[in-house]
Amino acid sequence: MSMRIGHAFDVHPFSDDPARTMVLGGVTFPGEIGLAGHSDADVIAHACTDAILSPAGLGDIGQLFPDTDPALKGADSIVLLTEAVRRVREAGATVVNIDVTVVAERPKIAPRKAEMQALLSGVVGAPVTIKGKRAEGLGALGRAEGIAAWAVALIDFASDGGQP
Repeated sequence: MSMRIGHAFDVHPFSDDPARTMVLGGVTFPGEIGLAGHSDADVIAHACTDAILSPAGLGDIGQLFPDTDPALKGADSIVLLTEAVRRVREAGATVVNIDVTVVAERPKIAPRKAEMQALLSGVVGAPVTIKGKRAEGLGALGRAEGIAAWAVALIDFASDGGQP
């Protein structure tokens, strides 16, 4: 058995577009201001995607799903994560788990945490845990200018030396 760890970070500012929908961990938050981005700007799904790609030697989310690709405009980040999981498996690895920390003044993460964890765990095929934190008024995140997420993933490669 050979294990590798992936660590990732993603951040998006709040959007000026009132029609933009807030999506975190694949879950829609009605009534919340959405995040700006080329896709649906789901910082949790993006951090999870990067965290599993790098230890598998598959680059990062920007390489696989560039924000210059018009076909990805408004893309569902869960679809992108699903494709990343497929590629990781194709590379001979499986995701053991992902742990995510979200820094946001709003929305509150705790009331929807179980829903996000269940959805992401189903997509990844392994436990995904989420913790919500506040920046307590410090910096851009503390001023509620956007949301950031950090993810750490443990990836297991087949014992036949299939790791990159």
